[in-house]
Amino acid sequence: MSTIPKRLTIHWLQENYQKGQVTPREVINEIINRSDKDEAMNIWITPPSMERIEFYLERLSFIDPADAPLWGIPFAIKDNIDLKDVPMTAGCKDYAYTPKEHATIVKRLIRAGAIPVGKANLDQFATGLVGTRSPYGETHNAIREEMISGGSSSGSAVAVARGQAAFSLGTDTAGSGRVPAALNNLVGYKPSLGAWSKKGVVPACESIDTVSVFAHTLNDALVVDKQVRAIDVSDPWSKEMPLSIASSLKKICLPSEPLDFYGNYEHEYEKAWEETVEKIKTLNVPVEYVDTKLFQQAAEILYGGPWISERWSALGEFVELHPNAAHPVTEKVLRSGAPDKYDAASLFDAIHQLQSLKREAEELLQDCVLVMPTCGGTWTRDEVRRDPVSTNSDMGRYTNHCNLLDLAAVAIPAGEAADGIPFGVTLFSLSDQEELMVEAADLFMNSSSTHTKPLTDKESIDFIVCGLHMRGYPLEKQMIECGAQFVKEEKTAPSYQLIKLPGHPSKPGMIKQSDGGKSIEVEVWKMPLKSLGQFISSIPAPLGIGKVELQDGSEVSGFICEGYAKHTAEDISQLEGWRQFQTLK
Repeated sequence: MSTIPKRLTIHWLQENYQKGQVTPREVINEIINRSDKDEAMNIWITPPSMERIEFYLERLSFIDPADAPLWGIPFAIKDNIDLKDVPMTAGCKDYAYTPKEHATIVKRLIRAGAIPVGKANLDQFATGLVGTRSPYGETHNAIREEMISGGSSSGSAVAVARGQAAFSLGTDTAGSGRVPAALNNLVGYKPSLGAWSKKGVVPACESIDTVSVFAHTLNDALVVDKQVRAIDVSDPWSKEMPLSIASSLKKICLPSEPLDFYGNYEHEYEKAWEETVEKIKTLNVPVEYVDTKLFQQAAEILYGGPWISERWSALGEFVELHPNAAHPVTEKVLRSGAPDKYDAASLFDAIHQLQSLKREAEELLQDCVLVMPTCGGTWTRDEVRRDPVSTNSDMGRYTNHCNLLDLAAVAIPAGEAADGIPFGVTLFSLSDQEELMVEAADLFMNSSSTHTKPLTDKESIDFIVCGLHMRGYPLEKQMIECGAQFVKEEKTAPSYQLIKLPGHPSKPGMIKQSDGGKSIEVEVWKMPLKSLGQFISSIPAPLGIGKVELQDGSEVSGFICEGYAKHTAEDISQLEGWRQFQTLK
């Protein structure tokens, strides 16, 4: 049987199902075990259990995998999205009801063979960006438990990051599908408004809500998109919005003004942003610096104007009829949109202002994407508890504008700001040009697209990396600067010891064993021969370059570690990869 990795992806599951190396039942059993071990992290409201999942496992025997693109793929559902016969709480016990049918998006995923494993925790009524506003407990960050997980789709993101789902559904009104992605080192895909049905979703601001997806890879997010993107005639907000294959990306836009950063890691976030900008400049796409004040102005309309009344419209009656049922901070936010706060004239003033800003955005972003930090910093859960409103407001600084301006967005990892503190950026496109942000995100994450000429075997060698040079980690930029191109994820032969070397930042070493050992997850890149000498000269002891044996028996040049280093290092071989170590740290 294949060892089930901590980092579940659709690709890995499909490949191993096809080979017969693992079964959906074995995957679900492992997910339940992981959920039990992580119970104190408050990831779930309705946690994975075999009793509830058994039906979906049994129905797989009646489905041909060839006709079901998500056959056996486990997914989590934010608990403001209906799952038939499972209580739906929206994070409020007094609000709970048991739906008699699935939300449309859930129904489409199940039809494609996916397995719903549980209902994930959230900031109550999807009101918040921090992940601490739930009577079911504060959801812990997947990497550093003292930090916030982000919200409101807190449990959805952490479930994926902790290997309890291959993907998950969240919702996004002001950034709830993007902030948790950034804080837990995930991809968060927020489609154009109307592209995915929201029938069966408890509304926050119904006119600008959308369902979103969390995954480890952009490709996994797009696999989900392909199954759910279709008009739903029973949803009045649904639109026919196909995702185009062709792309006409002409440039990448960056903010021309200095950006604001916040929290204890503000300087690290600022440095990570500066490094990201330098990476963007290497992507062979023209870069233009633009004034982003219009996006700030749109963001201010969401919570500093009458749009907050739409939340009261959806939930005000419940709050009035159920005193003390809502989380105190959530109720305060909802009541800020009560009828005595804004009149109809102020709403129309905001609509007119917003329409003008939309036109500006359309002109600015035609045939291009805007890149901004997903977050300008982060907070500990203790800090949010002491100041729940302003810390939450900070988290939406670069996200709140998006849905009001009818933009699509994808949040992607961009390395680390500090040890165990992921950094991420968001790419924005016009609603009818989602393919542009997909192309730009793929180019950024993989450094390969139609804009980059593939390296030939004559001008490059295959090269193995196993730690900080992998995608999404701080030294990936060295690979990019050398002109290296990502090829694929791989695993070594089962004969290696993986150690955590002393020092800062944390980094691994991989030592081949004469007897025993583990199979370690690595990445294969193409390294230009002209850059190889300079790259090797920068590698510090005890690391070095040698031949790495892969699981198919082939040998590829890459990072190895001298044997003496294991005497002062921590053995992490049982985790079978650096990403797994980072997730559990």
